[in-house]
Amino acid sequence: MQLFKFNQAIDFMGKRKLALVFSVSIILVSIASIVIRGLDLGIDFTGGTLIEVGYQQPADLVKVRAALVEAGFEDATAQHFGTTREVLVNLAPRTDMSNAQLSDLAFSSLKQAAAGEVELRRVEFVGPQVGDELTEDGGLAMLYALVGILIYVALRFEYRFAVGSVIALVHDVLITVGIFSLFQVEFDLPVLAAVLAVIGYSLNDTIVVYDRIRENFRKMRKGTPAEIINSSLNQTLSRTLMTSLTTLLVLTALFLLGGEIIHGFALALIIGVVVGTYSSIYVASTAVLMLGISKADLMPVKKEGAEVDSRP
Repeated sequence: MQLFKFNQAIDFMGKRKLALVFSVSIILVSIASIVIRGLDLGIDFTGGTLIEVGYQQPADLVKVRAALVEAGFEDATAQHFGTTREVLVNLAPRTDMSNAQLSDLAFSSLKQAAAGEVELRRVEFVGPQVGDELTEDGGLAMLYALVGILIYVALRFEYRFAVGSVIALVHDVLITVGIFSLFQVEFDLPVLAAVLAVIGYSLNDTIVVYDRIRENFRKMRKGTPAEIINSSLNQTLSRTLMTSLTTLLVLTALFLLGGEIIHGFALALIIGVVVGTYSSIYVASTAVLMLGISKADLMPVKKEGAEVDSRP
């Protein structure tokens, strides 16, 4: 039983050129930001020391940063973690002292940033070599995922669908990562996991649309490829919107109530779900149309001798 049913015939393909201009513009901005500004990589990738401290009173981040600079940590970053009484500090690796000495010196300076007792909640160390390995492994993970998807969709549907799905996934990943670069939101391992999850979510939505397009190409005797794709998109619109909206409700709750530690993870998924829904409708379907899909490409292949075998 469907809660909502969409009966309107929206001309999605009629607006595909406008959508193409929009997508290309956003992708160019994302690539430019990634190349020029780069990503604000977290300690998982850069290496360094992470310190979490708790204060009895709300901590002033200006005073916290000033205390760190005075102690010689000019490149340190400090932010509230959950509440204003909890502070998370990232320290760049240094060669002139050990990790233990580094954390002790930083904690001593943090004690002076606010009145009352200061509690050391957590200290984590990540070496530069480990950070480089994680960066390389993360990039390879996304590359392997895209290649695997290309092979899977090509085997299940047709090579034009495979190319279209990979174009849509690259579109989603570039825009998601580009937004993190543009607004300099910290990019760490949970965010990378969210980007990989976006690939899976977007692919699932695209497969549903592609399955209906293939079915309608075989069933509908009349109509141009653009009209058949339009019909398919309208038929799957209610499912696409309901899935995206319910997913966004959960992700919004995680973003608002889940705490600082999963803000980046939830934000990446929110961006990915919105962009993935858009790409399933416009990018993936438009790509297939531009690649010249036709009814002949999707008709079942008749086996030789099948007519003879069916005779009594």
